[in-house]
Amino acid sequence: MSNPSNQLLNALAWRYATKVFDATKKIPADVWAALEKALVLTPTSYGLQPYQFLVVQNPAVRAALLPHSWGQKQVVDCSQFIVFTARTEMKEADVDKLIRRTVALRKLPADALNAYRGMMLGDVVNGPRGKVAHEWAARQCYIALGNLMTAAAVLGVDACPMEGLAPAEYDQVLKLDGSGYKTVVACALGYRAANDKYAGLAKVRYEAADLVRVI
Repeated sequence: MSNPSNQLLNALAWRYATKVFDATKKIPADVWAALEKALVLTPTSYGLQPYQFLVVQNPAVRAALLPHSWGQKQVVDCSQFIVFTARTEMKEADVDKLIRRTVALRKLPADALNAYRGMMLGDVVNGPRGKVAHEWAARQCYIALGNLMTAAAVLGVDACPMEGLAPAEYDQVLKLDGSGYKTVVACALGYRAANDKYAGLAKVRYEAADLVRVI
């Protein structure tokens, strides 16, 4: 029986930021369903999930995004292209939506989470983080991005996280103005092309002793 720890580490060593995708290879439906579920299962601060993941499959929309992506061909050649968008502000209605969902799923009394509701309102709506709500929400996007890339590696799917894009131009192409969301980052998913020279390069990481401190 294979060692789960080795499986995980081998998958993480195998993955790299794929530069050239094989446009003819598509992620099977069941694999994509698992990756989509991994996105949904991402943990967030307070559980508020202040983001939306836009799966851009329309070839015309991808082509329109390409010039705003530093010309990176992964945008048009990958199997799935995901744009991570974060809330521009947090409102009382966002907190109440989570409260209703929690009460329903956990079968709680309607007022069981009043204290938790007040805590959230006092922080991400009316408090310090409410003043920087988009930046706070953007950090939640990066948790989801990391979760997605790890899940993809475990399932043998290649990925390329992409900060090399113009968020304001993405917002225009994706018609996000007035939606309550703004572009943060993107990720291309699919399968590496045989001629991607970066696939065989040694992974450059510092030693654990340089990065991990036990206190």
